[in-house]
Amino acid sequence: MAKKKEEKERKGTEPALREVLRLPAGERIDLASYDTRATPAGPADKATGLAATAALGPYLAALQERLYAASTAGDRRRLLLVLQGMDTSGKGGTVKHVIGLFNPSGCRIRAFKAPTPEEQGHPFLWRITKALPEPGEIGIFDRSHYEDVLIARVRDLAPRSEIDRRYGQINRFEESLAENGVTVVKVFLHLSYEEQRARLLERLDNPEKHWKFNPGDIEERTRWPAYRKAYELALERCATDGAPWHLVPADRKWYRNWAISKLLLEHLEALDPKYPAGDFDVDECRRRLMAS
Repeated sequence: MAKKKEEKERKGTEPALREVLRLPAGERIDLASYDTRATPAGPADKATGLAATAALGPYLAALQERLYAASTAGDRRRLLLVLQGMDTSGKGGTVKHVIGLFNPSGCRIRAFKAPTPEEQGHPFLWRITKALPEPGEIGIFDRSHYEDVLIARVRDLAPRSEIDRRYGQINRFEESLAENGVTVVKVFLHLSYEEQRARLLERLDNPEKHWKFNPGDIEERTRWPAYRKAYELALERCATDGAPWHLVPADRKWYRNWAISKLLLEHLEALDPKYPAGDFDVDECRRRLMAS
């Protein structure tokens, strides 16, 4: 009872972060107008933020267990976290620090790289559909179907007319996910040009991080304006009521981790999964067990 009271008080005193970070639908997006070092509705400082993120862990784990338990009784709901952002914005770090708060057996994580020859032989959403979480699971996409309107646009990997059609296909796809019990939480990790340089230099300066460095990342930085424009278009054209975009300032790693943890908590609380009732006689089973 005390735990439920504490949870109720916590909800009542904090603003809904998913509304604070939600990008407006149907409006032009100018990423330059969003501060990458901001901490909207967040803790006061890094130390407080780290403690707050850790404190969310038990709530997230409990809700995940309830979601999985409900699926054993036929509840088909599940949650999908879609992470997009420039290189070094923290997609992998989010998987490590945020998804680590969950039971890994109930998570389905997929990092999308360049499509394989087999995948290239199918429509672009084919490989996405195969990676969706099952009922009761939490899915995490490190990059996603949005690469087909981001890098494809910047690198001219498909005719512009085809890329323009994909925005509508994505919206219809995400609408179908919602109709089938998938709560889609889309997060754009908003990183600054200067912070990306600092993170790439950190990888160069530390031999233990050389495996994470790709000289091609330097060339990609020359396309920063083109990528920003591609992201603005994707955020504008694929923000719907059923699958809105949330912009998380990503220059401060501690805030990024807290914000995504809080977003997941709010969405899981909204689902409010329930433990299924047992289909057996509890008293009779207790009697038999004590007699055994």
